[in-house]
Amino acid sequence: MSMFKNKTLLITGGTGSFGNAVLNRFLETDIGEIRIFSRDEKKQDDMRHEFQQKMPEVAGKIKFFIGDVRDIASVKNAMHGVDYIFHAAALKQVPSCEFFPIEAVKTNVLGTENVLTAAVEAGVKNVVCLSTDKAAYPVNAMGTSKAMMEKVVVAKSRNVDPKKTTISCTRYGNVMCSRGSVIPLWIEQIRAGKPITVTETSMTRFIMSLEEAVDLVLFAFSNAENGDIMVQKAPACTIEVLAKAVKELFDKENKSEIKVIGIRHGEKMYETLLTNEECAGAIDMGNFYRVPADKRDLNYDKYFKEGNVERVNLSVFNSNNTALLTVEEVKEKLLELSYIRNELGIE
Repeated sequence: MSMFKNKTLLITGGTGSFGNAVLNRFLETDIGEIRIFSRDEKKQDDMRHEFQQKMPEVAGKIKFFIGDVRDIASVKNAMHGVDYIFHAAALKQVPSCEFFPIEAVKTNVLGTENVLTAAVEAGVKNVVCLSTDKAAYPVNAMGTSKAMMEKVVVAKSRNVDPKKTTISCTRYGNVMCSRGSVIPLWIEQIRAGKPITVTETSMTRFIMSLEEAVDLVLFAFSNAENGDIMVQKAPACTIEVLAKAVKELFDKENKSEIKVIGIRHGEKMYETLLTNEECAGAIDMGNFYRVPADKRDLNYDKYFKEGNVERVNLSVFNSNNTALLTVEEVKEKLLELSYIRNELGIE
């Protein structure tokens, strides 16, 4: 963590699942200050009391800023003296964005533009923005808005001095037990004696823990260049396997059946982390892929005569062609999560 020693980190959307995970990872390091920027004063107050109780010796490092990424003035108010930004503020619920797509644009696209503009003006060293697998071949409003967010990141990166500011993006799959995700819902349904509702059993999804998501962000802070999209190599499973794993852990008496309810608004059958086009230039970095920004300018005349004949062998990285986990493997992965262990009463 030496790169963060005595530095100031700003987390937009800091009261969400990602913000909490990053905060927990950083708080006991040698970082100087962590700023939580969000629009919900109640969540900020809850977080303030929580950390004062459980980590009183370092809770003083946390500073809270009320604001909205849609309002650039409020973003600028939180930006003075910031060294690093983790931009997590977003509208991320697929059905909500389907019904209110302009709201997704305001937060996910224009909000990102505001954060990046304020960051460049303030001389922030490094900005990492969170994207999602739904941005690759998007079929819903949330994914489309995140795809546009990525375009904003890449476009902005072309016009900044890399010696002063680095702007990159991380693209991740489903994060298990994050706020609004399906596993906590299934646990509630099991405890209430209700059926476990799944949309489509053969649907596949990438799965990763919040800790792994934070690993990807840290990797991006340390390794990304301007305009890069960083992707973690994540395993996947079918929704049926995930539901069976949760059922075996929490429904010991086998009271809850698995009920198929059909696909919701804007859902995909499988998710993509790297498109075929991105694979053409993707760089394998071990546990991660790096997708460099296309540095070509608008002088396109020469490309009628020139092209790039080189391609890497990889073609599309999606939740159907990655490693598919079994029920036992998913159970092992679930039991690594503190949320699951707490819900099961395991120390």
